[in-house]
Amino acid sequence: MIKHKPDPAAVIRALRSAAPYIRLFKGKTFVVKAGGGVFGDAEATRGLIEQVAILHSLGIKVVFVHGGGPQLTEVTEKLGVPTQMIEGRRVTDAQSIDATAMVLSGLINTRILAACRELNVPAIGISGVDAGLIQAHKRAPVKLQSSDATVDYGFVGDIDYIDTDVIRKLLDNGLMPVISPLSSDGSGTLLNINADTVASAIGSALGAEKLVLCTGAPGILENVDDPSSVISITDLAGLERLKKEKRVIDGMLPKVKAIESALHGGVRRVHVITYKSADAILAEIFTNEGTGTLVVSNMKALAPAELAAGGAAQAGAGCGTKAHRSTSACSPIPRVKITPSTNDSCATTPKRRSPMRACCMRKACCRAMTARRSSAASSHSQPRMHSANGASNCSTKMDRRPSSNASRR
Repeated sequence: MIKHKPDPAAVIRALRSAAPYIRLFKGKTFVVKAGGGVFGDAEATRGLIEQVAILHSLGIKVVFVHGGGPQLTEVTEKLGVPTQMIEGRRVTDAQSIDATAMVLSGLINTRILAACRELNVPAIGISGVDAGLIQAHKRAPVKLQSSDATVDYGFVGDIDYIDTDVIRKLLDNGLMPVISPLSSDGSGTLLNINADTVASAIGSALGAEKLVLCTGAPGILENVDDPSSVISITDLAGLERLKKEKRVIDGMLPKVKAIESALHGGVRRVHVITYKSADAILAEIFTNEGTGTLVVSNMKALAPAELAAGGAAQAGAGCGTKAHRSTSACSPIPRVKITPSTNDSCATTPKRRSPMRACCMRKACCRAMTARRSSAASSHSQPRMHSANGASNCSTKMDRRPSSNASRR
């Protein structure tokens, strides 16, 4: 006998809040890239794929690209092959290219497919070699950004062309491509390509609505030594400032380059989130607040509805929307704890966001999928400050809710 019936109100509210996003993104293409760090934990892998499964079940066309750096390092070390990383990119020599193919297209790709099978996601594992999906050439020695030295990355490829027909045929048939970032040149020589680069190129070629980069970091950081300094939203000019100030280092360098390439290539929005936070993808996509970093081409070009939340602040002295700065209109807005001072009447401490809405939505969607299978068998505005020159400026968080005349997150 059931003595207590759970109150479904929270689930209903979550679904109603997410409904505009679901309508907006149904039929759109998302490219989701996950770093290899998540695949070392079976539970984390399942949690990530479960979120991807929900996107797929809501009618979003998902292309999943994966890395495998930690696993590759582990295997090559066991083989006695040293690992060399330069500016966040792996040097792939003749001794390690075979191990690269074995780990990426074998171990990791198959592990993801197994998780997809458990969650009833019709996924197909392929690499850039399959059907000429990624056509590439061996990278020539390049000059380092950090010095005047040059480096030969070995059997590492630069992309020439993406054959979107291969991917579209899978998507049009309801299948989810799970892509290993390997390719080959015209002579059949295997080439290793950075997974962020592959995801960016595929997103651009497909004209994807979103590129979602799932990383070990919580997003792009204003201070690399402070994990809480997540930048909530920025644009290309903001990324350029971070690079000039040396705030983008190591593994984030190829990611930022991939983000810039994707936005220049036509991807509408790029999101950088962490796979370490439960339901991070769902909270980023289906809530106004998000969880990580949203990157757009130019914040000045955002739709009026996206800036509506900052409109009231714009009328106040020394305040404006996120898209306004006296010296750099495109600087990123750090999500940091701001300590109010006597000269800073606008500063407040941003509230932490709750993952409840995304969690409720995940549970609701899982219930809906379970009900569908059974049926088939039988028949989230807080003020924020940005560091303009001179007097204090503050900005309110953008309202990124979907509307009939606005593009949002």
